[in-house]
Amino acid sequence: MALMKLGSKSESFQRDGQTWVCTTGLPSDIVVEVGEMSFHLHKFPLLSRSGALEKLIGDFSGGDGTICTLQLHDIPGSAKAFELVAKFCYGVKLELTALNVVCLRCAAEHLRMTEDYGEGNLIAQTECFLNEVLSSWKDSIKALETCEDVLPHAEELHIVSRCINSLAMKACSDPSLFGWPSSLQSPNDTNLWNGIGCGAKPRTASEDWWYEDVSFLSLNLYKRLILAMESRAMKPESIAGSLMFYGKRYLPGLSRHSSFRENTGRVMPGASVSAPSESDQRSLLEEIVGLLPMKKGVTSTKFLLGLLRTAMILHASPSCRENLEKRIGVQLDQATLEDLLIPNLGYSVETLYDIDCVQRILDHFMLVDQSGPASSPCIVVEGIGSPNLTPMTMVAKLVDGYLAEVAPDVNLKFPKFQSLAVVIPEYARPLDDGIYRAIDIYLKAHPWLTDSEREHLCRLMNCQKLSLEACTHAAQNERLPLRVVVQVLFFEQLRLRTSIAGWFFVSDNLENSQPLHGNLALPKNGRSAQSDPAHDPIESQPLSTDEMKLRVLELEKECLDMRKEIEKLGKPKNSWNIFSRKFGFRLKLHPCNGKEVPANSKNN
Repeated sequence: MALMKLGSKSESFQRDGQTWVCTTGLPSDIVVEVGEMSFHLHKFPLLSRSGALEKLIGDFSGGDGTICTLQLHDIPGSAKAFELVAKFCYGVKLELTALNVVCLRCAAEHLRMTEDYGEGNLIAQTECFLNEVLSSWKDSIKALETCEDVLPHAEELHIVSRCINSLAMKACSDPSLFGWPSSLQSPNDTNLWNGIGCGAKPRTASEDWWYEDVSFLSLNLYKRLILAMESRAMKPESIAGSLMFYGKRYLPGLSRHSSFRENTGRVMPGASVSAPSESDQRSLLEEIVGLLPMKKGVTSTKFLLGLLRTAMILHASPSCRENLEKRIGVQLDQATLEDLLIPNLGYSVETLYDIDCVQRILDHFMLVDQSGPASSPCIVVEGIGSPNLTPMTMVAKLVDGYLAEVAPDVNLKFPKFQSLAVVIPEYARPLDDGIYRAIDIYLKAHPWLTDSEREHLCRLMNCQKLSLEACTHAAQNERLPLRVVVQVLFFEQLRLRTSIAGWFFVSDNLENSQPLHGNLALPKNGRSAQSDPAHDPIESQPLSTDEMKLRVLELEKECLDMRKEIEKLGKPKNSWNIFSRKFGFRLKLHPCNGKEVPANSKNN
């Protein structure tokens, strides 16, 4: 910490309770009252250094023998500052530091301690030392914090703006140029007299090195510092990081998991134990929301959802909550399911979670997605691997998971469930297993739904996009309408028919190629088995005709089992034939020879 020593005389003041007495041996001829303190001093040392005290002493009208009594209740820094002023006037030793220079500078200005009343007066001395303080990051922080006690006077003397500009410049620069901040200082960082370092190794500061230091500032000063950093082209990521750090320090709701599953709080290092009042927290939250950069992705979605949840608890302004919902909607694909489960805090609580809020967020995401570059539908081919997840696909997965979480709520009405599900376009779901799971949970929790509502609910999913596991579950699900079960079985049989046709195609090609090429294997990845010397001859052997027939018989058996499942559902015997003819599809399977004969073979 920077330090300046003034004066040369030894201590000549003595305190007795609320009274300060000068012990120079001469009787006191003036009493200066500052707050509850009384200073028994002498006129000459004071009026020789201060224009204000000279005028007050000259204007004092008292009778003969009456001690001059002055009241300086409005002096910046109060009694503590005047004690240092008095020591300076008497030439007593004192130390200027970053913690007292601001109040001394303001007190000297208030008392008009200019060079007209002696060379090297207090205004000049404090101004010179203040420039030294502003050259250091940690001293600038301490000086700015002390401005809060004398804010009107510090503003008038432009001390606040000087401190803020100094900090903003340093935060946008390399911290090694002006001294490491207090949060990065190490007690072992010492140097030899000749400048050769003997302490810790040189370090490089991360971009968040200044977050903790500025978090101790009051909201007013912190806001001005952030705005000054923005004007100096500070990166939005750094601005957002500092705002998140500041918010978590003073908003208790942001430093704990606010979901219903976990509600354990934790106090950040250096955080105050006593939380601000609700009104102060509300003002702080609204200010943070207003300061957050608008650039997408610089503020984490988790933090934004935490702010939104806290804004609801603190009853923040509607504009503040709308701002947060729009910010979250822009980057909804980065959200997690746990953070999206926002408790319903409305006056008329119908559902456990705030479905309407998530609906608004989702609507805004769709609005932004549609207004941006056209996104191509996500195409998935089974067995080829998963495609790159687009934001729309990620949001579809998130919404499906959210619907599954809120589906058990018996108070969740069908229209609200449906309106949330239909927002996601069909192409956004590579598989419909997620929405099927949510529908199944909803049907289980709402057994009183009518047949019509069940039908409409099941129309939210595409049976052709269910995985094999989901199809197996749906075929045995008694909660689904019969039409849906039949449709699932039909598409599953269609899938099996395609597989059988593929096996015959491979078998025919192999039988035709063997007389010409001997035992050539089925090429893998578009390469010939002969082109790879390291090719495994065991793996390259094709399936024999007997093995192919056995595989076909297995597939036929699975198909027959599905027909039996349909018959168990109580449909007429010809229901499947009618259903098959409606779709122009029918198979006659002959297990004896493993071949298929189309029903309308005459037309073929």
